[in-house]
Formats: sequence, C-alpha cells, structure tokens
Amino acid sequence: MTPDNKRCVVTGLGVVCAAGNNVEETWNNAINSVSGIRHTTTLDTKDCYADLAGEVHCDTLDNDVPNADEMDRAAKLCVKAALEAMDDSKLSKFDNDERVSVVIASCCGGAATIDSYYKGDKNPADIYKMPIAPISAKVAEISGAAGVVTSIANACAAGTMAVIHACDLIRAGKADVVIAGGADSFAAVPYAGFLALHALDENGCSPFNHCHGITLGEGAGIIIVESYEHAKARGAKMYCDVLGGAVTQDAHHITAPREDGLSQIVALKKALKNSGISAKEVGYVNAHGTGTTKNDMAEFVSIHAVYDEENPTVSVSSTKAMTGHCLGAAGAIESVFSIKALTTNTVLPTLGYSEEDTPALKERAGELDFVQNKARPKELKAVMNNNFAFGGTDASIIYAKEAGDVVSHPVNPKIAITGLGVVTPIGNTVAAYVNAVKENKKPESSSIRTTVGVDDFNAIGVKMAFYRKLDNFSQMQVISGVSCLKDANFTVDETNDNDIGCVVGTNEGGLGSTYDFETLIAAEGNAKGSAFKFPNTVYNAAGGYLSINTGIKGYGVTLTSGPNSGIHSIGYAMNVIKDGQEKAMLATGNDDNTAIIENLYNELGMVSKTVVAPYSESDGFVLGDSSASMLLEDEEYAKARGAKIYAHALGCGHGRVNAKYGKLAGTDEGLVKAIEDALKDAGVKADEIDAVYGFANGMKVVDDIELAGLSKVFGKVPVVTVKERVGEGRAGTAALAAAHAVLMLSGAIDKDDAYLVSGGKAEKSTVESKNLNKVLVTSFAPGGSYTAVVLGK
Repeated sequence: MTPDNKRCVVTGLGVVCAAGNNVEETWNNAINSVSGIRHTTTLDTKDCYADLAGEVHCDTLDNDVPNADEMDRAAKLCVKAALEAMDDSKLSKFDNDERVSVVIASCCGGAATIDSYYKGDKNPADIYKMPIAPISAKVAEISGAAGVVTSIANACAAGTMAVIHACDLIRAGKADVVIAGGADSFAAVPYAGFLALHALDENGCSPFNHCHGITLGEGAGIIIVESYEHAKARGAKMYCDVLGGAVTQDAHHITAPREDGLSQIVALKKALKNSGISAKEVGYVNAHGTGTTKNDMAEFVSIHAVYDEENPTVSVSSTKAMTGHCLGAAGAIESVFSIKALTTNTVLPTLGYSEEDTPALKERAGELDFVQNKARPKELKAVMNNNFAFGGTDASIIYAKEAGDVVSHPVNPKIAITGLGVVTPIGNTVAAYVNAVKENKKPESSSIRTTVGVDDFNAIGVKMAFYRKLDNFSQMQVISGVSCLKDANFTVDETNDNDIGCVVGTNEGGLGSTYDFETLIAAEGNAKGSAFKFPNTVYNAAGGYLSINTGIKGYGVTLTSGPNSGIHSIGYAMNVIKDGQEKAMLATGNDDNTAIIENLYNELGMVSKTVVAPYSESDGFVLGDSSASMLLEDEEYAKARGAKIYAHALGCGHGRVNAKYGKLAGTDEGLVKAIEDALKDAGVKADEIDAVYGFANGMKVVDDIELAGLSKVFGKVPVVTVKERVGEGRAGTAALAAAHAVLMLSGAIDKDDAYLVSGGKAEKSTVESKNLNKVLVTSFAPGGSYTAVVLGK
C-alpha cells in the first residue's frame, strides 16, 4: 500500500472545450454522445480540403478571466479552467505560497497571438504572449502559487506528463498542491500544418474506425493534485488517487509512431508497474485515439499487448470524436474525462460507428471492448489515460479509487556528471570553448549567434539526410547532445536505451520556426503550409530529433518556463534518477538567435545598441545563443561502466514571488528563496559555496536583483558570468553556465574572470579552479521565478 506521505489525490477539476464550458456541461454532453465538432468560421479555409474543428464557444470568456487582455487565447482558456478547478477544490487564492506549484502543458502556446501579430499592428506587448511559458506564469499570477512554475511542451503527450510531474513534485517533498493541466487554442499554424501533412479528416475524426485523420480542437483541462496528507488535513473532497505514470520515447520518427507500438507498450506497462497494480485491475482506458491510420493501428497493437493476457475485455474509447484533438491540452482534458468515468462508474463512447463498421472493428479489436457511440455503466476500480506525441513521446497514467502500491525508491543516489557538450558563438566543442575562454574571447557586436554546419555534423557522425530535416534550434540541440554522449563515452544500444532519458530546457523553443511558418501561410493562405517546416514548430522537435539520432528511449521531456529552464532541466533530471525511473539523463538548455528571434527582441527594445558587460547598468543586453548538454548518471551506474566523473549534481531549488509576466523585473526575495531551497536540497550551507555562476546580462533591472540577492545570502561571493562571452542566450546560457562551472570544478578551465559581489555592488576579480569545491548556478524567468543548482567536486 502506498504510504500516506507518497499518496497524491485529485481534489479539483476544471475544463473548457468544444463539448462544454465547464466540467458539468462537458460531462453531460459526453455521456449523452454530444459532439462539439463543427465547421469552423474563425480561420481562413479557402482551398482547404477540411474545415471541421472542435472550437470553444464561450461568450463570457473575457469576463470570466481577470486581465484577459494581457493573455493569448490559450492562456485565457487555461485560467478559466484553473479557476473552476480551484473553486471545485475549495482552494482560495494563495499568497505567494511556495508549497503550491503550477505545471501547465501546451503544444502551440501563443499561436493565436503570433497569427494576429503578424497580420495586425505588431504591438510589441503581444510578443510576450507568443511563447508557451506565459500560460503557466499567468495561472501562477492569478492563483498566487509560488512554488515550481513551469510548462511541459511535449506536444500531444504534454497534458498527461504535466500530471505525472505534479505527482513527482509532491512525492519528492517539493509541493503540497499542484495546479496541473494543459491548454491550446485552435489557430492558423497547427491548422495549416496538419493540412500540409494531409492529416485532417474532412468528415470529422473517426478514431479506431475509419481512421482517415484528425479533427483539431482547443481547450484546457486542469486537475488539482494534492498530497493526501494536505488534503486530509483541510478536509478536502478527494475524487481519486493518482497512481503511477510513465514516459518513454519512440526514437523513430518526428511525426509518426512506431508501427510495432514498442515504446507505447513500455510506457503502459511501466505505468502499471509504477502504480503497483496489474492490468486486470484497470476497467477503462481513455486512449489517445486521434483518428489517423498510423496512430490508431499502433495503439491497437500496444493495447492488445498490454491487456490481452490479463484483461482482454477492458473497455477502451477515444473522446476526441467529441472534443477534437486538443494537442497539449488533450491529456489534461482526457484525464478529467477519465476521473469522472472512474468516480461515476461510467465508460465513455467513441462516436461515429455505424452497423457497417462493426465487422472491421471486431477484426481489429478482438475481445477488447471498444465502446461504440453510447456511454454505459461499469463498475471501475482504476482507469488508464494514454497520450502520444510528435517527437515520439509516449505517456501513460493511472487513476484509482484506492491508494495502490506506488513504487517508491528510498535510496538517494549520488548523481555524477560524466559528459558535456556545448554549442556557442565562441566554439562548438568543449575544447574549442575552453580555448576561447583562455583566449578571453568576448562579443564584438550587440547580437551574436552560433554558426553550425556540415562540418559540425560530420564530426559527430550525423548523416546529411538527417541534418537537412532540422531547423537551427534542433541542429544546435543534436550537436550538443550527441557531443555530450561521445564525451561521456556512453553508447546507446538495445541493452541500455530504456535506461537513459533526456530533458530539454528552452525559453523560446520552436517560436522562431512557428513565426517563419506563419509568414508563409499569411502570405499564401492556410492551404499552402509546408509539411517540411511544420514539425519544427513544436517545442519538443529538438528533443525528438535527439532521441531519433541517438536511440534514447527513456524518459523524455521538454521544459519551458523561461531562461531558468536551462538549469531546471538539471533539477528535473536529478529527480527522474532519484525516483529510479532512469539510470542516466541528458540535461540540456537550448535557445537560438536567428534573424526572427533577433527582430522580436529588438521590437521589445531589449537588445543594447553597443556591446555591454554584466553589471554595466545598461537598459539592454547583448543577444546571443547557446546549447549546452550534460550527462547525469547514478554514480554507481557510472562507475560500473568505467565512466570518468567531472563533478556531482548536489541539489536544485526554486523560488518565486509573482510579478507581471512580460516584466523582467522580479524580486531579490524570489532569488533568495531559490538559493536557500537549493542549498537545503543539497545539504550545503551558504558559507560552503566557493563561487556563483550567475545570470547577470548587463541589463540593470536584471543585474540589480542578482546583486541584491547574492549579497543577502552570501555577504561576499565571486560571480562568474558566461554571458560576458556569449551574450544573453536564455536557457542556452543558463545551461552553459552550469557546464562552465563543471569545467572549472574539474580543472579543465583553471581560472576565469569574475566579479566580487558584496553589498549590492560588483568589482572585477578572478576565480581559480583550485579554490573551488562547491558552486552555485542561478537563473531567472519573467514572471518572478528563479532556479538554482548546487554542483560540487
């Protein structure tokens, strides 16, 4: 039986989608087989072969959501669902409560704003609404949550992954309450993209039946996940327990699943194992069921493989025939359906079957109960929700009426850093970067960027046919990730491909490619989208390509909360290893500086006119980019394979005091919280930290927070800043700062320029590697979030 301190329960639900504007309306429509799919009137459909969509029709949306004018449509939908879930859970607004976290999933983020910005007046304030990160930040701002605030961007699997991560945070003791879910809007980019792939069904999706394509939807689903002890103490209503979940990667294709369903099968079986229950205890599976031939056929294979032996008549359905495919929101909305099914003992239908369809279904389904057209009662103990995504991500989670026997891993392994890979404006290998530091290379202009090309890919053995598929963002990620594995002498093969995963942290992700795709369809119409370009618009494309190239099939996630995602990835990876899910994890940070990205930052007025240094009290920064990867391993696993060890990852912490998203100004109080949390997690005192690898970029409003926060915690401490060499590269330079710290801890860089910070001031100084034993790496995000990581010899 799962111990009380590891139990996670659901105490609140919220939803808005094509099937309804709240949980009650959506559920009533679902059990009465009412679909919300209609012909769209909101997008240009000229010359488009399909025009059906599952759109939200809520006339009161802007009134239901505070400060709606500050948000993209996806954020509005998310906040609406979050407010309903909080009300359902009887939770009032929190007062910057660091025990309350927010984890929101999305595939397309501010795609609706990108469309309106490009076609409209180009108001710079709208640029802040474009990425995915503002969605979770707005939920935190309005709810008052101030724990971990992040977004998961693994396309159509992200919603389920958000709930899995919520439970991870609670079981790791990092949170008492997590507002978890997902949101996406129906917008031109995904519509034109799926048209280009010829993946839409002109007659409406028919999952597990006609299987001609998907119908896009939009909406948001929110689940309040709470520790059992916290919920019990406040007398909360508990819908059910959240048991185990699992995440795997296909390592196969950027848009298509494996036909043999292999990694899906691993995810489903691992979710059951992590839950401590057997397949025969699951009464209902809410399947991914998109309606495409490749997805549905692969899912038939995986469900048969997992259930045929123990539970051949398990009930299965896809609710996407009622809501459309809501992308990053799908897993969250379908989790709400799954929880309602469990608590009301009801199995939901897949719509669209006729008598003529039954023989073909019987041939594919065998004894499996694919619920046709009408909901019906069934006594349920546990339910499974599955979602699969572009990039090859597979996610599965179990909800149950009883506590189950969730697998816990009491051993707290030491985590070794065994490999590094970097791509920077001053060098695309670790050796080149180290030499550039020793030569004291610094920017010569206020916008600098990494140059990658054929030689870089030849050096790591990547074929040109693969290279040509990638945008710049993914090219940088593949080079740094593959280089890291080579540096660690870690060869991925069939004996260990499920023992290693990867976490990609990013600020903008696929924003540049999304904007590029928008320029195409704005000029030529939604019918003229590019099937070649579209896959690169999803944030997890870079991680997916890395998995495909390396063969990594373990836990894969793309995080986006701001620049701090570059080191949040390290903390996330540490937790996955500590939880026993993987033996090794690639932790990366990646952001690029293309012409599109440079233009957007110039529109915001953030790029300095001249080259500026950290702490120079400027009103702008040097814009740069970077990709940095490090391999983290359970130390015993690393030693067993004879790995060299650079250093150790000791702890990670987060701090937040909510601020308006779009304002770089946060608070030194938030930074102090993050540092103290990291030190506590590492079991280290402030006076044991020998140097800080900071986030100062020359912009006064950012640098002053670092000066004040570090002075409060340490009194006096040397600070190294990689941005003085490579510019503000957001998540890329956050991860690079950590890599730079590791290189100094290991002695590869024997000394470097630094600033001695004391009393809120900074004076030039130096740091020598021989004097370093434990160091701290820090980063920030708009909206008031900070992350800190402790590394040591």
